[in-house]
Amino acid sequence: MILGHIGKLQHEKGLLPAALRTGLEYLATTDFSNVAAGKYELAGSDSYASVSEYTTDARENKKLEAHVKYADIQYIISGEETIGFDVLTDALAVKEDKLAEKDVIFYHAVPNETELKLTAGMYAIFFPWDVHRPGCASGAPGPVRKVVVKVRMDALK
Repeated sequence: MILGHIGKLQHEKGLLPAALRTGLEYLATTDFSNVAAGKYELAGSDSYASVSEYTTDARENKKLEAHVKYADIQYIISGEETIGFDVLTDALAVKEDKLAEKDVIFYHAVPNETELKLTAGMYAIFFPWDVHRPGCASGAPGPVRKVVVKVRMDALK
């Protein structure tokens, strides 16, 4: 997992693989006030962005998830949310497996979930060895505008 702020991208991007840089540069250079909610291709099937708007919810109402084929860059345009995070282990109990259809697997719980508070301009990158619980309220539920850039793991090699 990598946590950062888009305002510091010039300092950080040289440390990252090209496919992640492409996704982060898209986030840094796009005026999302003119981008409707929806899915947008960035580099063919190697990466795409999903813009969404929603209200955060209590942690217990959000799902703990991981992916295999894609890494997530979760970027907050406006609002704030807490994302639960932990390292994926074989000991975690699977709640629902949708890897074949949607490249996502949901888990019941993790023993040491860390809460990451993201505010506007912040991003978190989650890899297949990470589990995460996005969309959690930071205190009271509130509105969030967010982009999730999905980057194929094959493109990171």
